[in-house]
Amino acid sequence: MTPTTGSALVDALEAVVPGAVARAVPASELSTYRLGGPFEVVVRVPDAASLARLVPLVADVPCLVIGRGSNLLVADTGYPGVGLVLAGEFDEVALDLGAGRARAGGAVALPVLARRCAAAGAAGLEFYVGIPGSVGGAVWMNAGGHGRETSEVLVAATVCDLRTGVVTDRPTSTIAFSYRHSGFGLSELVTGADFAVVADTVDACTARIDDIVRWRREHQPGGANGGSVFQNPPGDAAGRLIDAAGCKGLRVGGAVVSDKHANFFQAEPGATATDVHDLVVEVRRRVADAFGVVLEPELQMVGFREEP
Repeated sequence: MTPTTGSALVDALEAVVPGAVARAVPASELSTYRLGGPFEVVVRVPDAASLARLVPLVADVPCLVIGRGSNLLVADTGYPGVGLVLAGEFDEVALDLGAGRARAGGAVALPVLARRCAAAGAAGLEFYVGIPGSVGGAVWMNAGGHGRETSEVLVAATVCDLRTGVVTDRPTSTIAFSYRHSGFGLSELVTGADFAVVADTVDACTARIDDIVRWRREHQPGGANGGSVFQNPPGDAAGRLIDAAGCKGLRVGGAVVSDKHANFFQAEPGATATDVHDLVVEVRRRVADAFGVVLEPELQMVGFREEP
């Protein structure tokens, strides 16, 4: 019988990936918000063969895939299940400029992919330098920025269903992409992706990278945050609506709406995940009251009783 809780599950996971299983891992170590309670178990998955052996163990267990943690907020009570972190071969990039392709594992950081391609004279993915997520997360949520979206540059995605273990290669045409959304289900894990690139000079690619980095530093705050909190509603910008509703500088405990960009919520020293969550709820309420627009969170909030 497949173990489902406690030490039996941990022992079974450890047998598959020795040394890659940890208990009570703080979410603060896995999220750019640097907040949140512990994951009951975290498994760092080194390769596809290990993932295939892990699937039967986690198929019926609460399981959360963790990328770069750049849009993740875990409740202060933590996550009573397994956190899966792709590593090893899932963190590799391969370029074939002749074929106009860049292959990246699901764990590859988007800025790393952008810079690796630019350094090789492979253009088209420079916009990823401004998105602090992973390839898997970018495909799963159709991440975008600077006028581009993942669906525009994706050729195909490799996906593993964590319920069945079935692995498929999905061409972009078979994925129902829309703004900050894909047709993938909650149990589907993007383990890799092929992107379209075109040849250009290294200098031209690097210049575009530098422009995006410069813009981001001028317009977006640093520090502990999770990037854009809300999706932009059709024909408008969430940041503009939040600002117009008088929410810049609004504070709940140690969480505050950034004065630099209203769609970024900062976690100051001493903040809790509950502070950030409650600030999200309050800002959403104020924008709805002021403009009749119900903002949809882009931030993934896990383990809270009240979901915005």
